[in-house]
Amino acid sequence: MFKPYILTVSSEKGGVGKTTLATNLAIYLKALAEDLPVTVLSFDNHFTVDRMFRIGNTLPKGDVSDLFTGRGPEALVETGEYGVQFIPSSRKLTEIRDSLKEVDALGRLLASSPLEGVVIIDTRPDLDILTRNALFAADRVIIPVKDAPSLENCRNIYDFFQEQGLSRKDLRILPCLIDARIRFDGPFRDSYRLLKGYAINRGYRCLEGYIAKSPKVESLNTNPEGKIYPVITHGRGTEVHIQFAHLARQVYLGAKEKPDRRLDDIRRSLSVKQEEREDAFSKRREHLAPVCLICGKNLVTSDAVAPAGYYAETSDGRIAGFLEEECFSGAIFSQFYRTRREIDPTDAVRDLFRESSHRSYFVLRRAPNTRNFYQQQISFYRFDENGLEVSHKVVDLKTFQPRFLNRDPSGLYQLIERTLLDVEGKLDDAFLLVRRTSTDFPEEILYSEEYGNFRKIAEKISAQLP
Repeated sequence: MFKPYILTVSSEKGGVGKTTLATNLAIYLKALAEDLPVTVLSFDNHFTVDRMFRIGNTLPKGDVSDLFTGRGPEALVETGEYGVQFIPSSRKLTEIRDSLKEVDALGRLLASSPLEGVVIIDTRPDLDILTRNALFAADRVIIPVKDAPSLENCRNIYDFFQEQGLSRKDLRILPCLIDARIRFDGPFRDSYRLLKGYAINRGYRCLEGYIAKSPKVESLNTNPEGKIYPVITHGRGTEVHIQFAHLARQVYLGAKEKPDRRLDDIRRSLSVKQEEREDAFSKRREHLAPVCLICGKNLVTSDAVAPAGYYAETSDGRIAGFLEEECFSGAIFSQFYRTRREIDPTDAVRDLFRESSHRSYFVLRRAPNTRNFYQQQISFYRFDENGLEVSHKVVDLKTFQPRFLNRDPSGLYQLIERTLLDVEGKLDDAFLLVRRTSTDFPEEILYSEEYGNFRKIAEKISAQLP
């Protein structure tokens, strides 16, 4: 078993030979070690990978964009020419770039995949979110440079590694497309020595050797058949052939000699995060009231949470629990919209409220400029999913207090009282934030992702309230 070794080829400057390097290196690695699985994929949309490796006209099973929609790479790879596996390229990556936020999404996916061997990732000439994902998952990053501007751009990749707490020892500069005809006076006699000297002076590590500029190699990309031919079969008489063979040996030995893989680090990190996530969930669950905060019906047991329509929590975290849908919506309609009649579940107004609640946050708090709890007004707000106010209704608490205390079994008054009065019975600025939950799995809102957003919205709403 050859544990996955991720090699990313990256540079913010175009025209430095990234794709030529990635595709040909894959073929040379396969020739060097026939039993070594080698997979190549590209986050650029020029389809060079497909033109070089596809056999026949078979329809692809998917493409690289599917990596970010839940499909593992093992379901997407195809065996191509020269025994190299590849994942087809995609024209839909712009949509992925617009929606993807995490730099570790690709790493998490690869860490859970059974894929083995060397995985080579070709990137765009841009430090976009897809490139950052490829960098974050890499055991080795090869940065091809052909001139001083492309060397200057390396700084951004080094800065990214430092920001993410990654070892910059895994970065390697490789002079590419070097024109051997150019000569200088002084210690740096050619472009290769000059670029390598500049790189070392900046503290960068370099791979041994370089890839020369070759008209013969450049011609392999253009032919009547529309294919792209590799150096190993059509460039054997060139200097580039020897250089690629030397580069492949460096990569292969580097992969064999590195016992701990980047994906191992990602798995360990995921395991720690999962433990922290479960621990945080357990603590929040323990803090829950076991009953509906309005009617008192048992909802939370040690094993599960009964289906509940809403989750409610005070802004200071003192009170947390679930509300039955009928309790909350019925109390809101009867107390804040002053209707005592039974609301039919098919009623248009009820349906509208239920539909809008999926995209809303509700807030109960004391109205502005009120100081006495028993003579004050209560504000009922609705905010959208971004925490922006949609509506606001104010009701005098004293006008319907008797209905809460004497005839209304809902317990909403007691919940308001517990929210607005602190443990010493003094009027507080806390508010109750209510959010609709999943019917099948209401406790999902207690997990870090959902709960983090809930608290973020609470903070945003708090900043808006007078």
